Amino acid sequence: MSYTRRKFLRQAAVATSGLSILPRHVLGGRGHVPPSDKVNVAVVGVGGRGRRNINELLKLPDVQVMAIADPAAYWDLRGFYYQSEAGRGPVKQLLEAHYREKTPNYRVKEQEDFRVLLEEEPGIDAILCATPDHTHAYISLWALRAGKHVYCEKPLTHNVWEAREVQRVARETGLATQMGNQLHSTIGVRQLVAALQTDLIGPVREVHAWVPASRWLPGLQGLPSGSSPLPQGLNWDLWLGPRPMRPFHEQLAPVTWRDFWAYGCGALGDFGCHDMDAAVWGLKLPPPVSVEAYPAGYSDADIAPYGEIAYYEFPLRGRLPACRLNWYSGGLRPPRPALVPDGVDMSGRGSMFVGEKGILLGGGSRPPKVFPQSLAADMPLPEAVLPPTNGHHRDWVDAIKGGPPASSNFEYAARLTEITLLGVMALRLGGTKIYWDAAGMQARGLPEAELLVKEPVRAGWEM
Repeated sequence: MSYTRRKFLRQAAVATSGLSILPRHVLGGRGHVPPSDKVNVAVVGVGGRGRRNINELLKLPDVQVMAIADPAAYWDLRGFYYQSEAGRGPVKQLLEAHYREKTPNYRVKEQEDFRVLLEEEPGIDAILCATPDHTHAYISLWALRAGKHVYCEKPLTHNVWEAREVQRVARETGLATQMGNQLHSTIGVRQLVAALQTDLIGPVREVHAWVPASRWLPGLQGLPSGSSPLPQGLNWDLWLGPRPMRPFHEQLAPVTWRDFWAYGCGALGDFGCHDMDAAVWGLKLPPPVSVEAYPAGYSDADIAPYGEIAYYEFPLRGRLPACRLNWYSGGLRPPRPALVPDGVDMSGRGSMFVGEKGILLGGGSRPPKVFPQSLAADMPLPEAVLPPTNGHHRDWVDAIKGGPPASSNFEYAARLTEITLLGVMALRLGGTKIYWDAAGMQARGLPEAELLVKEPVRAGWEM
């Protein structure tokens, strides 16, 4: 690892001095890939989300997944909702079977460590990061500084400082970026945003968003004790990345890492960038003035609760009024307003906007409903209000080829992530209300929040 880091720092020093040796894909401009060329992508993290992202990339004829990197050779995810096998071995087989239909003997490059992969394969144009949350920022920053376009799963980072830093570096490099909140490009979310931006229901001062998601490990209290046999082919030290060394335990990985604050962000961190997206986008929400969040069920300093309720207060924004966003998970939901008939399904996940003239009710990617129904005739088409989309991954690839920025690029995604993570931070502080100083990036009067705004990292994993 030290060799890799030394080599990277040496390369970065040369690049920042203006004396860089540019690979083929940079010759047409910063990160330019000619429209006629295939985009060579490396996928970092080939577990459940990595495999699903690869399935989307394989639908794009001008994309070639040429390499993968993951600390794990194999994960059995058949007992989780992914219902598949993942890790370097199964995903390499999947990719080579796909490409060998047209190119016999096609081989996909694989590595445990993505840093080694980027050193060995200068032809990589872009990376897709689908690792656990705690390594998103490290991988995204490394790749951007190496001149690679980046698609990163949500949440973009694990803490607010990381979100700001990834946003800053993405802005400076000018590379094509996209966060993996794929609902952002669906008709349902885009219809909500178009309706909000055309003032269909009048000024909005109250928003609700909810998901049924809860813990993966409902009976566990705190970090698991002891250890489990290390799976063959797993580099556990590399998986831990910037987090302190601790023994491997089967309750920590795969998938269930989302329950633990060190690696994941609970249900709010998992779904906030999906289900608060329409509000942040459509109502042009900045970082909140204050946040408070309360756990539902057991939680402690190490493990997320079964559910939570959070309250965000947002300021006046030009002609847009101040508003409150209420978040719920684990089965908690808002009360049904009188305008919404009893027969309208509000179970599952959803979002609701209460305006002076009516109510918008959305649910995941489903088309929204408006009440009173007399307003439905004025519901705008998204394409009449928003830039068009050809799909979440397609838009990123088009941006790599010189098209317009993808709509969940890191400039926007960092703001959405910061809002989401402020709720996580309030939850981790045990219900303490946070008064957020966005300019100073600090919770006023709460020095105990500093280690959550910017978490400490292991030596060698500085960002």
